Amino acid sequence: MFTEKTVKELAQVLGEKLTNAGLVATTAESCTGGGVAYAITEISGSSLWFDRSFVTYSNGAKTQMLGVEELLIQEFGAVSKEVVNAMAIGAIKNSDADIAVAISGIAGPDGGSEEKPVGTVCIAWYNAHSGHKTETYLFVGDRSEVRTQAIRLALLGLIDNVDMLN
Repeated sequence: MFTEKTVKELAQVLGEKLTNAGLVATTAESCTGGGVAYAITEISGSSLWFDRSFVTYSNGAKTQMLGVEELLIQEFGAVSKEVVNAMAIGAIKNSDADIAVAISGIAGPDGGSEEKPVGTVCIAWYNAHSGHKTETYLFVGDRSEVRTQAIRLALLGLIDNVDMLN
C-alpha cells in the first residue's frame, strides 16, 4: 500500500525536477481535497516551484475558480475527462504556473453509479508548453486508499510531465 512517506518522497522528486527545469506547478483538486498540494508543501522550499492550489470540491467552485463551464459539467459530469481537462487549463490560466494537475473522482463510500462506480477518478496533466494527458482510473479500497492512490498518480504524472519537457 502507498503511504504518506511514499507520497512525500514523490513530492521531493517532483520538487527537484521542477527546480532543475525552472518550472512551477499548480493543482486543481476535487476528491483529493488538496492532498496533492499538502504533499507538495510538506517539502521545504516548495514555494520556489509551487504556485497555488485550487480545491474545487463543488461544481460551483469549479466554475467560479477555474472557469469550467456549467454545461460541460452537466453534459459529462464532474468526474470526466472533459471536466478535469478544463480544470487543469483553468488552473494554468489562473496561476503563474507552467504545469498543472487536476483531479475529480468518487472516493466513496457513497456516490457511485453503474457507469461511474466508487473509486473512479479522472486525472488531467497539462503544461503550458506541450499540451495535456488525461486518464481515468478505477481504484480499489476505502475512501482514504482511493484518495492516496489518486495523489500518488497525480505526483507521478507531474514528474513524467516535467521529464517530457527536458
